Amino acid sequence: MDNTQRFNHRVESYAAYRPDYPAEMVGFLQGKYNLGPGKPIADVGAGTGISTALFLKAGYAVFAVEPNTPMLEKATEMLGKYPGFHAVNGSAENTTLGSESVDAVIAAQAFHWFNPQQSKNEFLRILRPGGIVALIWNERRVHSDFEKDYEALINRHGKDYIKVRHRNIDMEHIAAFFSPHAVELNTFTNAQVFGLEGLKGRLSSSSYMPLSTEAGYAEMMEDLEKLFARFSENGRITISYETKVYSGIFK
Repeated sequence: MDNTQRFNHRVESYAAYRPDYPAEMVGFLQGKYNLGPGKPIADVGAGTGISTALFLKAGYAVFAVEPNTPMLEKATEMLGKYPGFHAVNGSAENTTLGSESVDAVIAAQAFHWFNPQQSKNEFLRILRPGGIVALIWNERRVHSDFEKDYEALINRHGKDYIKVRHRNIDMEHIAAFFSPHAVELNTFTNAQVFGLEGLKGRLSSSSYMPLSTEAGYAEMMEDLEKLFARFSENGRITISYETKVYSGIFK
């Protein structure tokens, strides 16, 4: 499958059920790199605009670069009211942005889909001298009994979960991407609280899980309902995350 098209049938669930990013992440980047709202940024692989929204609300001008047309249209629908929002039909390897046009590139829940060398060349082209890159992931914690059983459910029903999970997101690959500059990792806490329907939406938003029209979907949802019945309290369940931010001067 063309990776840029993986989410064609998941746009609504992605926009509704994927986790936000902690607001303190923006404050960290501002304090660490003197990144202020007057400096334009590119959100590459912006999807439906979850990470874009965080920076728009902080006053930034954001170029939301996304190759998937339905996702970019959803981002525009949700964020077009912000004067700093700019929708860009482009990819990490070809953003279409001007040379030295932005002070920062962020990529949230997206870098594992990029071609590392081609995207590195493109980031170096569009960044101004002293520009930064921040690669961001919400990683589910797998510590509680619920989290362990939820992970087992995903492994049991997911189509290519293991392959997707391990794409270019370890420190070795990321350090090579930032080389010859240094990269540092900072971690923030994050969580979502769901009822049963929300938990179903969260599971369905992942590209490696069966769609409602595909074989295995009914069995997956039956297992999820049993899991929710075992672990929910007062009709709610919590998914906890570590938001990992790999950042550094890139140019």
